[in-house]
Amino acid sequence: MAAEPDIAQPDQPASGLNRRKFLIGGGALGGLALAWAIWPRSYEPNIAATENEQIFGAFLKISEDGQVTVVVPQSEMGQGVYTVLPQILADELGADWRTVAVEPAPINSLYSNIPLAEQWAESLMPAGSKKLTENAAVQWIAQNVAVREQFMVTADSTSIPAFAASFRDAGAAARVLLTKAAAERWDVPWEACTVENGMIANGEKSLRFGALVREAASQNLPDPVPLRTAGAGSLIGQDVPRLDLPSKLDGSANFAGDVRLPDMVYAAIRQGPIGETRLKSFNRAGAGKITGFIDVVEGDQWIAAVATNWWAANRALDKMSPIFETRGFMADSERIDGFLQKALDDGPGTRFLSRGETSGLFTEENLVRARYHANAALHAPIETRTATAEYKDGGLELWMATQAPVAAVQAAARALNIQQDRVTLYPMLSGGSFDRNLDNEIAAQIALIARKMGRPVQLMWSRAEDLMHDHFRAPSQARLDAAMAKGGRVEALQIKIAAPPTGREQVKRLFDGLGNAEAMRSSIGDADSKAVEGLDIPYDIANLTVDHHSAFVGVPTGNWRSNAHSSNVFYLESFIDELAAKAGVEPLSFRMQMMNNAPRLARCLTSVAAMAGWDGGLDRSGQGMACHSMRGGHIAIIASASRGGSGLEVRRISASVDIGRIIHPDIARQQIEGGIVFGLAMALGSATRFEKGLPKARRLRDLSLPRLAEIPPIQIEFVRSEEESAGYEELGVPAVAPAIANALFSATGARLRQLPLFGEIS
Repeated sequence: MAAEPDIAQPDQPASGLNRRKFLIGGGALGGLALAWAIWPRSYEPNIAATENEQIFGAFLKISEDGQVTVVVPQSEMGQGVYTVLPQILADELGADWRTVAVEPAPINSLYSNIPLAEQWAESLMPAGSKKLTENAAVQWIAQNVAVREQFMVTADSTSIPAFAASFRDAGAAARVLLTKAAAERWDVPWEACTVENGMIANGEKSLRFGALVREAASQNLPDPVPLRTAGAGSLIGQDVPRLDLPSKLDGSANFAGDVRLPDMVYAAIRQGPIGETRLKSFNRAGAGKITGFIDVVEGDQWIAAVATNWWAANRALDKMSPIFETRGFMADSERIDGFLQKALDDGPGTRFLSRGETSGLFTEENLVRARYHANAALHAPIETRTATAEYKDGGLELWMATQAPVAAVQAAARALNIQQDRVTLYPMLSGGSFDRNLDNEIAAQIALIARKMGRPVQLMWSRAEDLMHDHFRAPSQARLDAAMAKGGRVEALQIKIAAPPTGREQVKRLFDGLGNAEAMRSSIGDADSKAVEGLDIPYDIANLTVDHHSAFVGVPTGNWRSNAHSSNVFYLESFIDELAAKAGVEPLSFRMQMMNNAPRLARCLTSVAAMAGWDGGLDRSGQGMACHSMRGGHIAIIASASRGGSGLEVRRISASVDIGRIIHPDIARQQIEGGIVFGLAMALGSATRFEKGLPKARRLRDLSLPRLAEIPPIQIEFVRSEEESAGYEELGVPAVAPAIANALFSATGARLRQLPLFGEIS
């Protein structure tokens, strides 16, 4: 690895979540527990209400005219969270869906995403703290620090698991209060009243919610608050109209790029190559020739042009021809591949999963080995990074879509050197994300531009900027070794993943305020559990190890739809198919004989086999299968594919899915189907190589994304289940690429071991 310059570590933010608050040392558990005793633990709702509205806790307000407004703390990115969570609350409340509205939540500890904080606890802890995170006391402290520090993050399919119970409780509490108010008027026991479609009734007497809100607010809640019997409501399991859809269809929905303020101007930006980059020079005189050009704003690693319209601002940047200087390592795929290979072959690994004993079980006679590779993948949402801001009277108003609103506010405040409470964030709808909106760098940029201009400014990244300065799905390599006994039984499996410590990089950017280069540099050599996500093997293999080999790759990496599941499941399910072929057993039977401990996933496999007319994938039939369990959901996929003169032809994709109790069937189907299309795009493209510090992909056309005509028929069947509802937004992605690769092996006999399947690798 080339020598790199030392990087000065910036000061930690004065307030907000940072990893220092998770430091555990000798005797610190007792100290932290004592400190927790004096922390404030009672938080009040801070949602806004008009004179005719009454607030019922942190998630609900009801107006005197009967409108029920549900407050949602998760970012709406098209996944339907603005409908599904209100649907849970409205069902328990007994509301009329026609009266239900939704609004985004303000920043408040009450909206902390505790399940996600638990999942990310290891990345939030100092390096080498893996075993400490298994300590129940440490987990408890991590959860409570997350609440205190307002861990408001939308990620990893946690919206339903994190908030379903809270929204149900909120609906139940309001229903009881309204019922008690009605019962008091009628002088009857409140338990004798019924609630349905926004009406409280007792015999022939009835009142609407709006007529009771004032009296309800003064009632007392019983302990515990009684919940309705499951299925008693009329909304769960129904395809109620999406609350965000009408405004999106008629154009009235506001995204960050739709904000218009008096005297507003527009900014475009250029940023240098990935790494230790600084702005060296630019030709301001060239920009002066562009009609509408107003001014230039310089950052350490970027330059922005401001004009009366975005097109003029972008053209002004072209005329200025900015020159950037980059020191040290510049991202290059040939070298990245070499770093990954060296880490895999020679680097120390950290074991994250182990059962049985693998040593001594591998011999030359029984060893089956394969190596796999995945290039860095891009998010490429429809909406590029966009933000609008106005700086006045020492404070900032900020309009942007973000999955981490507290981190966005902190980034803007840090850039301006002002207190966090001087920044007001207006969360906007997101035009897609796939986790792109966990990056809040634009908040700092627009804050600085707005302060210099002294008037409202809207900053929009061009498509090229959005692709060149992404936080990519990590490139990785894998080596899988299996010891196979006679008859095809897998005695041992060893999986090694070489990848950067994406999870640790990401939390340093989000919560420590580090820049891309600083976060990468300070994470070199760190082990990361997120790098081996998706390898909690469902198969009955008695002897198993999974290791992460940390590698520096020199490009910023972060969450991507399904994260490392997307590449790791490709590795695992392709290798399982290789083992089946080696054993001479058809792939379904080979999997089923190892599914004793995964009955729900096994049911998905048998269901999809019946649905798709599984023929064993033999005799060049072009059928391939793959399956996966993640975040409480299960999916099995069969793809029919072949390789023809014009490239890959996927004729059909069938999926059997178990996500527990389904709240909104149509949204669930949309998300699984969308995930499958996303997985197809990953199999075909969505990736990039790097050269001279920049990705080669700079336009959507460079990503080899499938066109609408290339999307095959998709069949989806849901397994009926009364298990807890799972997070399913990403479930459709990981198993698609291996199913297609296995289908291509069936059709051609050629085994493809890289992502994208026909991508460029060294």
